[in-house]
Amino acid sequence: MSEETAVSAPAVQWFEIDSELAGQRIDNFLRTRLKGAPKTLIYRILRKGEVRVNKKRIKPDYRLQDGDLVRVPPIRLSEEKPQATVSDKLKQRVESSILFEDDDLIVINKPSGLAVHGGSGISLGLIETIRQIRPDARFLELVHRLDRDTSGCIMVAKKRSALRFLHAALQAKKITKIYHALVEGKWSARKTKVDAPLQKNELKSGERIVKAHPMGKASLTEYKVLQRFDGLATLVEARPITGRTHQIRVHCQFAGHPIIGDDKYGTDPVNREMKGYGIRRLFLHAAELRVPLPSGGRKIFHAPLGDELENGLKNLQKTDGQSSAR
Repeated sequence: MSEETAVSAPAVQWFEIDSELAGQRIDNFLRTRLKGAPKTLIYRILRKGEVRVNKKRIKPDYRLQDGDLVRVPPIRLSEEKPQATVSDKLKQRVESSILFEDDDLIVINKPSGLAVHGGSGISLGLIETIRQIRPDARFLELVHRLDRDTSGCIMVAKKRSALRFLHAALQAKKITKIYHALVEGKWSARKTKVDAPLQKNELKSGERIVKAHPMGKASLTEYKVLQRFDGLATLVEARPITGRTHQIRVHCQFAGHPIIGDDKYGTDPVNREMKGYGIRRLFLHAAELRVPLPSGGRKIFHAPLGDELENGLKNLQKTDGQSSAR
């Protein structure tokens, strides 16, 4: 059976779900199938019960099952905009950043400044770029996300079965993510964790900001000092045990040591000073992933620091009084 089989009249669409699509949320399924449909329309037809699965109303978070029959009402969509074309330079940059690839998975050392997906005024992101440099791949989806300015290891699944496997591994905490962050001041070696609930807020401007708040969701990050730079800054290893939005960035701020180059949670005077050392962007890098592979076994992926961050550390090392962690 094909990935999905249309079995009905032109006015109403019917889709029969096979095992490769099982586990996908119905709202994400509709966004994929109804190209050009705004989110508001998709959630409206779900809310009104116009989308049916096995003749029953379902909620947006319903996960499709093998053999489900999905009814989609007739929808008139505006003409789909042509897909933005990825430049050869960006294609080469992303291609050269691939750390690993097999039949199930691609692991990429994502460059800083590249969003993981388009939207909110961004026409192209990492996933759109990967789809254009791998045009024959039937399925390519992000396994997890990184902030636009964060660099480092990120996974893209090449099969829905691989995506389900890796999502289950994330939920079971079988995947270890290790970040390197350069933070303000002298982080104490005794501070090995930050356990502070986090709450998302949206400002009037629409900007999303996260704060430590007793009513927030439980959040835990483990830390280890890697290197100190004369009281100016500390290179730390951060392991997020939970996976909240902006977790490492806000936990560093909460601990009194914001990440250098962070224009949302950092300190402007320090960020300006660090530009003198060549550090002009967020110093947060997903350095390592420890992952069970869908094909079996376990693998560790390492993403080297970009030249800008590496050179920034070298410049800091030249300062008098630089000392390693003790």
